[in-house]
Parts: sequence; C-alpha cells; structure tokens
Amino acid sequence: MLTPKERLKRIMEGKEADRPACICPGGMMNMVTEELMEEVKVCLPEAHTDARKMAELAKAVYARGCFENYGVPFCMTVEAEEMGAIVDMGTRIYEPHVVKYVINSVSEFEKLSPVDVKKGRAKVVLDAIRILKEETEDVPIVGNLTGPVSTAGSVMEPVVFYKELRKKNKEAHAYMEFITDQLTAFGRAQIAAGADVIAISDPSGTGEILGPKYFEEFAVTYINRLLDSLQKEKMGTIVHICGQMSPVYREVDGIHSNVLSFDSVVPMKEAREHLKSRVLMGNVSTYALEFADQEKVKTLTRGCVKNGSDIISPACGLGMKSPLANVQAILACLKEV
Repeated sequence: MLTPKERLKRIMEGKEADRPACICPGGMMNMVTEELMEEVKVCLPEAHTDARKMAELAKAVYARGCFENYGVPFCMTVEAEEMGAIVDMGTRIYEPHVVKYVINSVSEFEKLSPVDVKKGRAKVVLDAIRILKEETEDVPIVGNLTGPVSTAGSVMEPVVFYKELRKKNKEAHAYMEFITDQLTAFGRAQIAAGADVIAISDPSGTGEILGPKYFEEFAVTYINRLLDSLQKEKMGTIVHICGQMSPVYREVDGIHSNVLSFDSVVPMKEAREHLKSRVLMGNVSTYALEFADQEKVKTLTRGCVKNGSDIISPACGLGMKSPLANVQAILACLKEV
C-alpha cells in the first residue's frame, strides 16, 4: 500500500496510483472544524498566531482520519496583513478577514510593506511547517498562498481594483508584479521550510468576475509568473479557481500548475471533458459536508471519482460547524472502493 505522500506524488506526476488521494490543502480551503478543535483542545483563533498550535491542529486533521495531508495556514489573510492590512483574527467559527485596507489605488502600491518572512504571521507559518517536517513523515505538507488577484484585492478596495485593471492598466500591471514578487518570496520560504506542495487559491480571480480577457491578462499571467518563480517543488503545485469554468477552460488549461482544483459549481465531468490531460482535484460540496449526512457525502465522493477527479477534496473551505463524521466520510469512502 502506498503512503499518503507516495500516493499524492504519483498522482501529481500523472502516474497510476492505488486509489484517488484525499486532501484538503489549507489556506482558503480550510480543513479545521469546531468539533475537531474541541476533540484535540487546540483552537482558533489562537492557532493562527502560534506555530506549535498551528502544527498540532494540522496534525489532528490527519490523525483523526479527515484528510491525507497537513496544510497551513488556516486562512488567506497572512500576505495582506504582512503588507500592512489590518486583520480581524476571527473566532472559532469565523475565519480571519481584512477590516482596513492599506492603499486606495493600484498606483499607490509602493506604500505597501514587502513581505518579511522572518517576522509576523509569515514566520509563524514557516515555523509550523518546520515543526511538521521535523516531527512527521510519509504525510505530504501543503503550504498555501493566496493568489495574486485575491491578494491584490485584499490590500485595497476590490471594486476599485477591478475598475483600475482597465482604467489604469499599466499601473495595474506594475502593482500585480509587486504583489506576485511578495507571494514568490513567501512561497519559496515555505518550500525551504519543508513544504512538499504549494497550493495557490485565487477566489477573486475568476472568469465570472474578470471575464475571459482580463482573466487571462491578470489571473493566468500572474499565477503563472508565481508558479514559474518558485524553486523546484518537491512534489508540485495546486491551483484552485472559484466560479464557473465554462467561459475560460482554454485559459485555465494554460495555468502551469501540476493540479487544477475547482469548486462545486463546476461539474467534474464537464471539467474532465475540457481538460483531458490535466490532473484534476475536487469537489465534494461543502454545503453537503455541513448539512447533509455521511451517506450523501459518500455518494458525492463516488460521483467525483466516477466523473474524473484524480484527487478528492472539499469544493472550498469547510464550514466550521461541519460534523466531523461527515468530513471523515470522504476518506472512508475512498478506502472502501
């Protein structure tokens, strides 16, 4: 039998494996629930700022039979905070979110602080990865980055940002280059600390929001710049894009990641038809994980496998109230196949 790391590595390389892998990367795709925290007595929001607690909570996700990986951090605000945004750290139920932007226009990006991986929550994430690397083996460690468009829309008002992609196109590209450079520095540091995989989630960089033209010009361009700027990863990269893919399958296929991940609005059968040669990940409904039962979750899991998903995962971040038994049902189902 393959170890979780061996299985995921083979799948990410496009090779045959004994069964689909079952992972939840972290970052935007949070895998922690309130019930899990109560079981292990390690809680958010404390684990957002404490490397030991962050690592222990990541370990618990694997130890309790939820997913076959570790993943940190548990939110998508680290990069924005390090660049100067004010972040509310949330509660056991609500994830951290930006409450004060840093700049008012793309042309003001020089006011942003460069990400310093030796301090703040960036350092917490890196220290947690080091702990996981030192204390565990055979389980893949997934480091997470917020995608370029989503990060750019987290340090300034996103509606203004979207408008300025067109109205201040040259300045917008300069801004995106700066943002991508910061993400590159953080991603490279995560790999150096011990991350086996880097997952990039860009929920604001969708074809629905940007349209095909700007999706390709800004989302695909800067995701690829980020991917190409990382040193050789141990296992590879995952990119998660939210929203409908039907208008932008051609553009999505140009993303340089090893794996493409989609949320539940994308029929996996449709994705497989358009992306025949790609390794696909997804996309068990997080609504079902929170509000349905184990049998429904298993039915959805079997559907993902049948329709062409190579790596089974929740379609988005878990709702904090999701029953632990429902979350565990995905992996339990895969082991039954």
